[in-house]
Amino acid sequence: MTRTEEKYKEVYKEHYPKVMRLCLGYVGGDHALAKDLTQEIFIKVWENLKQFRNESSIGTWIYRISVNTCLAQLRNQKKNLKNYDIGAIPEQLEEDSEQDRGQMLSQLYTCINKLTETNKAIILLELEGLPQKEISDIIGIKHEAIRTRIHRIKSQLTKCANNE
Repeated sequence: MTRTEEKYKEVYKEHYPKVMRLCLGYVGGDHALAKDLTQEIFIKVWENLKQFRNESSIGTWIYRISVNTCLAQLRNQKKNLKNYDIGAIPEQLEEDSEQDRGQMLSQLYTCINKLTETNKAIILLELEGLPQKEISDIIGIKHEAIRTRIHRIKSQLTKCANNE
């Protein structure tokens, strides 16, 4: 196994769960689509790993690829959604012991999907537990502005989740 392959294996193992959760947030909990996006992201990571210049942490670089890939997917979806009736999509989950948790997650994803692209990226990275300074580097907005936005986004999500 080459050094690049070893490095990729390490990166994949460490970052796959984080990237998958980020993708789930972008696609409203659609596991199949999130898995496809995650695979696409790691293909890009593999193709560009040799060009990575260590100007930022590898995690920041991967999150940047992830955010860009997910945003591109959302833009493509918006173009295709013009032909579909969103109201026809059923929102009820199967009745089981996970129903309440599933409904809460569904509501959260619905609220997150109402945010602007930038705010969605910010809150998903925040929910992933990234330091705000790193979110600032990924998004390209000053750290102080990120702190303010996160506060405002949380307020928006709270109002949305409480149907206010």
